[in-house]
Amino acid sequence: MNVCKILKNFVVTLVVVLGMVFIPATSYAAKGVVKIWEADWTGNLVFGQLAEIILEEHMDYKVKQIFMAGTAGWEAMAAGDLDIGLETWPSYNADAKARYFAEYGGDGSVMYVTESGVVGASDYYVPRYMCEGDSARGIKATAPDLCMHAKGQCDHCGLEKLNQYADVFAAPETAPKGRLVGCPVAGWGCDDQKRLDLNGVNFTAVELGTDTAQWAELTAAFKRGDPILVYAWEPLWIFAAFDLVGIGIPKNEDGSCWPACGWPQDVTFQSANPDFAKKHPDVIQMLKNMKLSNAQQAPMILDVDVEKMTVEDAVRKWMASNEDMWRAWIPN
Repeated sequence: MNVCKILKNFVVTLVVVLGMVFIPATSYAAKGVVKIWEADWTGNLVFGQLAEIILEEHMDYKVKQIFMAGTAGWEAMAAGDLDIGLETWPSYNADAKARYFAEYGGDGSVMYVTESGVVGASDYYVPRYMCEGDSARGIKATAPDLCMHAKGQCDHCGLEKLNQYADVFAAPETAPKGRLVGCPVAGWGCDDQKRLDLNGVNFTAVELGTDTAQWAELTAAFKRGDPILVYAWEPLWIFAAFDLVGIGIPKNEDGSCWPACGWPQDVTFQSANPDFAKKHPDVIQMLKNMKLSNAQQAPMILDVDVEKMTVEDAVRKWMASNEDMWRAWIPN
């Protein structure tokens, strides 16, 4: 019995020792857990998945994404129950900025980290083939002046030049006026017709009722190579699917020109709990490095919203094609 007991103890000890030999020197999540505020739009989910993959697979952290709606996320971040927030939209968080961010007169319980690179914007868009033609498809340019704004040649000159192309954009229900596929839902308060009228544009704004119907019409126009003028906002998957050019709605600098001008731009940003930031400067540096332009984010949004890929699959697909970019985000 004693011999059996001795042998049993020896085997148990050997298994433990061998197990310890194969434990890596830096174990998984050695630096702790990062709690990311998960929101409900695709751009935020893309940023969250990028951060999770980099932090877990390249920086020795464990990530926990926690969904919270509305202002509850700010309260949780201020309390330390969340560590970082991604792609925050200022226009929807004016009260939070004034309460939590020192930069905006708040108490400093949430830290502004950096711009995310994504800029919310809206405009009236045309297919590039309307300005430049498309020889491969046999399409001739039908409104060459409308892309001058995009080329930096003038400010909102496309809007000023729309009248000379009213017949190009006219439809049976609007002729002789041109047709704008406007903001799809009246309740969104885009005031497209008022904007057109105040700027002397001889067009009729048409509301299709849903953004699904709007993008279906845009898709059909592209397939046929037809003229179309459409209200849209960035970032959105359509900019990965189609080559669109904004004609340039007058800029909204302080809000006083509405509705003759458009919505103000939203420069989105990343945020963090200040105590977490002091303890984990490498995470904060990674956030400062991690920037995506609208055009860089759009393919991932397309894969998720249209191609119905999982967020992780869409992000890993993008990472496979952009390794030099995301590896540069990892702090040295």
